[in-house]
Amino acid sequence: MGTLYYGSQGTPIEINDRALAHVKMVIVSKLRRGEAFTLSFQHEDGSGRSAIWLSSAIPLRFTFEEVQRPELNARWLEELAESANLLGGITLVPERTDDGGTTLVPETKAS
Repeated sequence: MGTLYYGSQGTPIEINDRALAHVKMVIVSKLRRGEAFTLSFQHEDGSGRSAIWLSSAIPLRFTFEEVQRPELNARWLEELAESANLLGGITLVPERTDDGGTTLVPETKAS
């Protein structure tokens, strides 16, 4: 599991390394353009969901358990980027393969 540390107190949000690598790309792209948005995710334990506001004024840090960077799925990046432009912001959706199958449901754990 990777971790997204959010805010001045560094609140940890655990996200599967592969999903976090994809989300990081979209977040960095949007923040470079000066765009603020939300990131929404369901809790791993099924206890609900969370949304956090992301802007360049809020400290973020990404850590990954795996040393190797995963190969990125262009289709998944596109889906995440498209969701980032909607009112609801980035929503962690399952990764889909080119043949339309689902390969990964992102796991998250907010502390």
